Amino acid sequence: MSTQNWEKRIAYLGPEASFTYLATKGLFPNDWLMPQASIPECIEAVAEGRVELAVVPLENALEGSVPLTVDYLFHEADLYVVGEVTSKIQQHLMVHPAQAENWQSIEAVYSHPHALAQCHKYLFYRFSGVPLHQYSSTAAAAKLVADTPERCIAAIANSAAAEKYGLTIVENNIHDFHFNHTRFFVLSKDNVRLSKVDSETTKTTFMVTLPTDVSGALHQVLSVFAWRKLNLSKIESRPLKTGLGDYFFIVDVLADEEETMMKGAVEELHALGCTVKSLGTYYSYTTPE
Repeated sequence: MSTQNWEKRIAYLGPEASFTYLATKGLFPNDWLMPQASIPECIEAVAEGRVELAVVPLENALEGSVPLTVDYLFHEADLYVVGEVTSKIQQHLMVHPAQAENWQSIEAVYSHPHALAQCHKYLFYRFSGVPLHQYSSTAAAAKLVADTPERCIAAIANSAAAEKYGLTIVENNIHDFHFNHTRFFVLSKDNVRLSKVDSETTKTTFMVTLPTDVSGALHQVLSVFAWRKLNLSKIESRPLKTGLGDYFFIVDVLADEEETMMKGAVEELHALGCTVKSLGTYYSYTTPE
């Protein structure tokens, strides 16, 4: 599934074989993929013009939103969402081949915090008391296991990480819930859109700050969309970082911001005293499972 026929520089949360890498590769198979060590580094790579696009995780079906992505886009960066991709997440337990016979006696498990949380029940009942160590990504955890064959440790990661780093998968699909997907944003400095290939969904994302000390402000905001029959696929609050009780809202609308009703909704939000930051209109894609 390719949306471009020419090569672009695209930052992603690495290293290679991370879930973000797989989502990025699925959407941009012919482009130059550049791994970054953190979400802020991905976003800053776009903001500083070192890459044309960045792909970062936004939301997981089990763990919810990725606060660092949302907050960085609100507080630190002036970027646009030009596409989103949703990928199925499958977590496996893997060890170094030298420890494959001893894997039931592993001394520690390494993975990204979200992956550890997604496998909480499995780890609790299968390896109660075994230390769990958070790592920057599932792929980085797999690399650690590959680099330390003398230790009986395990990583939780995807099958691509096991293949890349030569690890043995000893337990498949260990996540607690099997409807597990992650949504990723494709970010750009320019308010453009990826070409509409294999996509039937159009979304617009707004970040809205309510006026202070106005009774029923959130109800008024929701009414702006409701009477216009604009369908919200998500609304979530995040702290403004200015004091307790101060929030902004991230709102996904299943409509194009160029539509007449959407333009009217934004005008009414401003009239109500809201601050509105648009991340743009974009198409949604799903990687093959």
